[in-house]
Amino acid sequence: MTDKPVADMSFEEAMAALESVVTQLERGEVALEQSIALYERGHALKAHCAAKLAKAEEKVELIRAAEGRAVST
Repeated sequence: MTDKPVADMSFEEAMAALESVVTQLERGEVALEQSIALYERGHALKAHCAAKLAKAEEKVELIRAAEGRAVST
């Protein structure tokens, strides 16, 4: 697990880190305290990825609107 702050991660870095967290938790080979820390980091990574995706979707919609193309609701 990297110590890089979630807020400083790109979408791709956060997704890779989230996949690592999920893999570790699914294996069940970590102590309870570490599992809780991993879960908390996973939650933060998920929220970060969701925010990055929302921002990207917003940009695409702005581009589509500027081109006069239909904007989704």
